[in-house]
Amino acid sequence: MSTTILVIGLLVFFAHFLSLQFSRTNIPDVLVLMLLGILLGPVLGIVSPDDFGKVGSLLATIALVVILFESGTSLDLDVLGHSIGTTGFLSIACFVLTAAVVTVVGMSMLDLNPMPALLLGLTLGGTSSAVVIPMVAALKLAEKPATVLVLESALTDVLCIVGVFALLQVMTQGDVAAGKVVGGVIAALVFAAVFGVVGGIGWLLVLGKVRDFPNTISSTLAYVFIVYGATEGLGFSGAIAALALGITLTNFQKFGLHRIPNLDKNIEPLNEVDLIFYSEAVFLLKTYFFVYLGISIHFGAIGPATVAIVMVLLVYLLRLLLTRVVFRDPAYTLRDTAVTSMMAPKGLAAAVLAALPLQYGITGGETIRDTTYMVVLFSISLTAVLVMAYPAPAVRNLYSRLLGKAPGDTLKVPAYVPPPES
Repeated sequence: MSTTILVIGLLVFFAHFLSLQFSRTNIPDVLVLMLLGILLGPVLGIVSPDDFGKVGSLLATIALVVILFESGTSLDLDVLGHSIGTTGFLSIACFVLTAAVVTVVGMSMLDLNPMPALLLGLTLGGTSSAVVIPMVAALKLAEKPATVLVLESALTDVLCIVGVFALLQVMTQGDVAAGKVVGGVIAALVFAAVFGVVGGIGWLLVLGKVRDFPNTISSTLAYVFIVYGATEGLGFSGAIAALALGITLTNFQKFGLHRIPNLDKNIEPLNEVDLIFYSEAVFLLKTYFFVYLGISIHFGAIGPATVAIVMVLLVYLLRLLLTRVVFRDPAYTLRDTAVTSMMAPKGLAAAVLAALPLQYGITGGETIRDTTYMVVLFSISLTAVLVMAYPAPAVRNLYSRLLGKAPGDTLKVPAYVPPPES
């Protein structure tokens, strides 16, 4: 026990060091943390996912909820409105095309039947919020592309979850209802967003009274968990509700609440201490989540690993072409467009969904699981490598040609102008 406590403490200091290095060297801390988990788990066998029991998956879910909520508090509703069209097109197009590419590769290289191959495609169709959001924050992108990436990761998580469960129902019960699936996706998004907004307004009205009690700095996070759990319990997306709740708490003026006198005087906004606390919570949860994700990686046969590399390369090439089309507006700089094209890592949702086909007794379930775990590892690694390599002039010039953008996104130091003589 003493050794475990010692390691937990050292891990936090190590994570602080990695964050500092990320800002200086562009080496993503999430990759190093995941590799540390792989070293402790699959390589050395010191710990395994079974050692955590249900705590491991619970920690992963809590990390996702807090990361989404905290990112929501940093989004501007005006920027959100301007970027929603771009977000919707990029999310749906990238999800559909990724699922199609993975399905074809699964059928041709893994010898999966069409339905299991499609199941693999839906599992890997999205991007990981837990990976994308911390990296976007560390890279300090412009507001609009940062908002697009945050929303895309949240939306595609919903598409993956709804799509996989719908297809599992088709494969096990033979119930094919396309309208029901589409309706489920829309309901999961719309009703979850409504729950988040209404829940956020309600919390703003009582937050001032809650502050009168001692030790209430964490009460907002507890409330986020309540909203998440209630939304999931009703069959909608708790992740979207958590994101919408965060957006509401820092953008409540845009809802016109100040025009209602009886409401305006009762509203207690979040303060700087609250936001710093949420940022610290994200840092701690992110640290342990990626180590746990590395421990949970399952190394299977060499075949799925090879196929996973092919899938990742094809998906990233596809995303590069898609980003060129979506971000062709000159307002998007080369750096913002290039980083967006790199942000296709898979993570928590894919890793969780990958285990379901085996549990449902689907033929090829083990292949789906092993391939997904390899894609998660390789996609995060490739994202990290591309982010590290981008500052090199040769890489920037290559992206400039591939994306059709002028390479004029480097920071320019203004020329020194001497003060006028008195």
